[in-house]
Amino acid sequence: MFKKYNIGIIGSGNIAGVMADTIKRMKNVRLYAVASRSKVKADVFAEKYGCKKAYGSYEELASDSKVDLVYIATPHSEHYENAKLCLLNGKPVLCEKAFTANAAQAKELIRISQERRVLLAEAIWTRYMPMLATIREVLGSGIIGEPKTLTANLGYLIERVARLQEPALAGGALLDVGVYTLNFASMIFGDDIETIESSCTYTKTGVDEQNSITIYYKDGRMAVLNSSMISLSDRKGIIYGTKGFAIIENINNYESITVFDPRYKEIASYKRPRQISGYEYEVEACIKALENGEIECGEMPHSEIIRMMEIMDGLRAKWGIVYPFEKSE
Repeated sequence: MFKKYNIGIIGSGNIAGVMADTIKRMKNVRLYAVASRSKVKADVFAEKYGCKKAYGSYEELASDSKVDLVYIATPHSEHYENAKLCLLNGKPVLCEKAFTANAAQAKELIRISQERRVLLAEAIWTRYMPMLATIREVLGSGIIGEPKTLTANLGYLIERVARLQEPALAGGALLDVGVYTLNFASMIFGDDIETIESSCTYTKTGVDEQNSITIYYKDGRMAVLNSSMISLSDRKGIIYGTKGFAIIENINNYESITVFDPRYKEIASYKRPRQISGYEYEVEACIKALENGEIECGEMPHSEIIRMMEIMDGLRAKWGIVYPFEKSE
């Protein structure tokens, strides 16, 4: 029987709240501690979600011997330092996407993880959902023939979220929502990429507000991806094949996959299983890895974390977007 793992959360914003509520409803984990740079915010969070400990510094949580796993839910720009602090204190880490601000930071964290044999995982929740296996099984069955083209889009009306406007906080649409479209393409079409073309529009602060990415694969397939923080999208992912096509509702939290034949007639449909929030699967994967003495999760291994960060680095380089802290790195 699994022991009850104590989870600590760094950050006290909305995503941290969703994770806290999820953990409270899971069986093999316990919401143990929260840390914020403001002790008042930590106390309020702890009171709301029932954390046993509330810390006014990240260092206090990282040094708490009773914490078994730390979930990091701070802005992208802070992930590197927060995760590094935990790893150096021997604490397993589940870090929210985008994993870091750039590939160099990701590589350094993974180096520390491997050197010290401490679990390090990225909380890109769509990688861990059981519905992903269903999608792959449907496509693998040949029901739509050979998949040739993929489209995915994700857009939310989030331009007023302060951190997304700030270059110093690694803001912009790419790291916040575009990361999901890129991961979707990777999960469905793989990594054998020939070239990538892209374009974006900019906010007044100089980060990308919306972007379009076209990926060309060596075998001739294509993926066309769009993400935005200034327009609302239908969140669909569509895979087009030689015998039909499949529509995935909500690439940010798969709801269903519906298959159509060459006459545009619906011939099959699959719904996602019941879930708490969808966050539980990444936590369960981390617990499984800890139980097995592993330092990465198979659903999102270290090599794939680096690859995705390198792709986003390349996109930003083409767009001329450099975060202030990168200029001194």
